[in-house]
Amino acid sequence: MIVVRPAGERGAANLGWLDSRHTFSFGHYYDPKHMGFGPLRVINEDRVQAGMGFGTHGHRDMEIISYVLDGELEHKDNMGNGSIIVPGDVQRMSAGRGVMHSEYNPSPERPVHFLQIWIQPNRQGLAPRYDQKAFPQSEKRGQLRLVGSPDGRAGSIVIHQDVELYDTLLVGGHCASHELKAGRKGWVQVVRGAVDVNGKAAGAGDGVAIEGERKLTITSHADDTEILVFDLP
Repeated sequence: MIVVRPAGERGAANLGWLDSRHTFSFGHYYDPKHMGFGPLRVINEDRVQAGMGFGTHGHRDMEIISYVLDGELEHKDNMGNGSIIVPGDVQRMSAGRGVMHSEYNPSPERPVHFLQIWIQPNRQGLAPRYDQKAFPQSEKRGQLRLVGSPDGRAGSIVIHQDVELYDTLLVGGHCASHELKAGRKGWVQVVRGAVDVNGKAAGAGDGVAIEGERKLTITSHADDTEILVFDLP
């Protein structure tokens, strides 16, 4: 089974300073047919205007990943972490038993465009943790680069769930492939560009849910394609 979740059918919230698109139910957007996919609970595509952002607020028992497409995102939390997230970085905050944080666009001129991804952890009450790593384009070009995993192998960030997250950059006509073990499923998020996933067309902002397939073949139809691949239980 391969099902495309079209970008144009996502939930929407526009607050002026924030323009957000919700792949799954989130906030005031509720669709019982789109509550998540396995432990993948949230994929929000956010655009935040210059100098604006999310004030200090709390989370618990969630793995929260921020992935910047354009611009800069400033993070601060009550664990003492403060950083600027830029394209190429993957940031993960394990909210665990509770954390307070804020996210702002530090630029006085440019908007920031980013994905916020929530994954339900495999256990509750973890100690809150923060991690941020940069992954060079050269490691993602033409191949799937592991950027998140349960064990942190290959220099990936640790995700407290049996989930693997891959990132790749493809030019037109080039392919990337991934084997899914029996009983596992996949989600492909098209960050930019256009692809076929096992013959199903998908464009920027689309998600592709995959079940009952043992191999994913992703073919790019644009020269600036960027995708995220989730290998899920």
